[in-house]
Amino acid sequence: MIAAFRLCTASLIIGAAILPAFAADAPPLPVAYAAPAQPLSIVSEVRIGGSVQDPGSAEGKLPGFSKANVNGEILFAKPQVSADPFWQAFVPRPTVGGSYNTGGRTSYAYLGATWTVDLFPETFGRRVFLDGFFGGVAHNGYTGPKAQTPYGFNTLGCSPMFREAAALGYRLTEHWSVMATVEHMSNAGLCANNRGLTNFGGKIGYTF
Repeated sequence: MIAAFRLCTASLIIGAAILPAFAADAPPLPVAYAAPAQPLSIVSEVRIGGSVQDPGSAEGKLPGFSKANVNGEILFAKPQVSADPFWQAFVPRPTVGGSYNTGGRTSYAYLGATWTVDLFPETFGRRVFLDGFFGGVAHNGYTGPKAQTPYGFNTLGCSPMFREAAALGYRLTEHWSVMATVEHMSNAGLCANNRGLTNFGGKIGYTF
């Protein structure tokens, strides 16, 4: 099962990298997006996927544990701040999500905001996009003294912490998209220890 999960994650990342080459043959998407005055749903998008737990740390390189994470998130509709589409484009989508480590190491839940920017719309017709996330994360990892860190865990210092994330995505259709993702969690030096976590993976998204 873990092998299949890793294959799925790798496929998402490869797909996000090569699919833009086929943009010219894909069905057209709407030319521009403007948030409706009355959103059809409070949920804008749902995403599911997986990631590899911090490959360069104790949680990702020491033997004896699974490195695979299963994660998902919900992005809510943008609050209607301005009737001007230009200013409304700077408004983020409220986001909530979580990740479960299948090897019993650090799992977490997060809350924050996601900004989405279309890349090269003249070339790809709004198919390629970049996401940025910033918010807070609560976790069940180790927060005690560094000298007593359990085998296979990072010394995270405290909970909650900060979370920053980015995704490079490709819209397959008006509703479906694939993304390659990277995320980092740390306490920004506010606690005694700050090893943090940096995970890499992929997601599939459905936009309402």
